[in-house]
Amino acid sequence: MRWPTTAVGLLMIEHRLIERVFADAPLHLASLTGRRDISAYIDVVTDFLHTYADSTHHGKEEDILFRQLAGKPLDAEIARLMEELLVEHAHARKLTGRLVDANTRFRSGDQAALGEIEQTLGELVRFYSRHIEKEDRHFFKPSMEYFSPEERQAMLGEFSNIDRTMIHEKYRQIVDGLERGGKGRGTLA
Repeated sequence: MRWPTTAVGLLMIEHRLIERVFADAPLHLASLTGRRDISAYIDVVTDFLHTYADSTHHGKEEDILFRQLAGKPLDAEIARLMEELLVEHAHARKLTGRLVDANTRFRSGDQAALGEIEQTLGELVRFYSRHIEKEDRHFFKPSMEYFSPEERQAMLGEFSNIDRTMIHEKYRQIVDGLERGGKGRGTLA
């Protein structure tokens, strides 16, 4: 991947990767027959959602873009959209948590949890489709007009710092979990 020259460009490239995860998710889930296969697939999806979609991507939006926008005299529509996006990020976290919980129950033998896995995964597919469209088409580009070229470059640098540190954070959590006997978030157990 060629490094994008704008903060919005990077966020939109990240959206394309998130879309790829969900492109065939319901069909992929339906094709899995064994309990282990389904749980392993959901483990990969939820790890991606926790680490990439939420911590990395939403982290850039919330901790950098939205924080910096909060200090600007925003048009009412941009301010409203930003508030909606924050609520939507919280909703995505809730759906991901439901998916993790249902997968844990399914792995423990609760066959009824499979229906919740399918339903929640479907909700996530629909959610991210609408959410990404809202950000790409209605929020990102207009929000950049509030920043000078220097501020936009500085923001891209901050985004780069998040990318550089995230891999270390993820694997620090895995090692911490392993040291606690496999009970931490992001563990292999």
